[in-house]
Amino acid sequence: MNKKPKIIAVIPAYNEEKTIATVILETEKYVDKIIVVDDGSTDHTAEIARRMGAIVISHPKNVGKGAALRTGFKEALKHNPDIIVTLDADLQHNPNEIPKLIQPIIEGKADMTIGSRYIKGGKMDAPFYRRVGLAIINKLHKAPIKDTQSGYRAYNQKAAKIVLQTTTKGYGIETEQIQLALKNKLKIIEIPIIIKYKGLEKTHKKSPLFHAAQIIVTLIRTIAEEHPLLYIGLPGAILLLAGILSGAYLLWVFNTTRYFSIPLVIVTTGTILTGLILATTALTLHVVIQQIKRK
Repeated sequence: MNKKPKIIAVIPAYNEEKTIATVILETEKYVDKIIVVDDGSTDHTAEIARRMGAIVISHPKNVGKGAALRTGFKEALKHNPDIIVTLDADLQHNPNEIPKLIQPIIEGKADMTIGSRYIKGGKMDAPFYRRVGLAIINKLHKAPIKDTQSGYRAYNQKAAKIVLQTTTKGYGIETEQIQLALKNKLKIIEIPIIIKYKGLEKTHKKSPLFHAAQIIVTLIRTIAEEHPLLYIGLPGAILLLAGILSGAYLLWVFNTTRYFSIPLVIVTTGTILTGLILATTALTLHVVIQQIKRK
């Protein structure tokens, strides 16, 4: 980029009245506009953000980080930005690291950057249980990204329009964004950042188990949608075969002993029906995906 880039920050916020003012004050040093998406807060988050000069869009009820980010991206794109930066409203992310986060995009080396805790120079002071959980999720992800769950990111306009296609409402949004970015062959670079946990009020409004479950479900869904015959069709075929074998055994038992096993009938019927549903779903998804790829 030869001209000074137009940068917009998108900050999803849910009951962050204690920290939102500081985040806005520090962020406005590096961006042209700040959009705060108040995701159904019941405190003064929206009012404080509005008084601080941010564009505020409020959801009538809490619908999740993914939905809040999409609302923010839609509003940001109306202002024709060169770069969109996303960061949390609870001071986990240091706004003073925005310049190094956006630099690869300004230089044309990346379409999307991710603030990473896991590359040289990156740090975090997370509790042990969160470190373990993040490590497991990163391993499950099997993507060429070391920090798949960092929400501190920057996007050029092309990348922003692509990640706007996500459908996840909750915490799995970071996972789905990476899957979409990789599928569309976006250039992604990780930038070392420091993420703060200690001393913050509460970094997540939901329990860690709920958070992890949402991410894992999103990961499974996105992988299954990309390879439906393997991840949905194969289990369906196995269940269908098991159901047929169970049915054959049921008939053999009946012919041999004249005993009609109701539990075995239930298992056989359930297994066959589940297998048929999975196999049909896999074939349908496969056809739809192939049609989309041909367009």
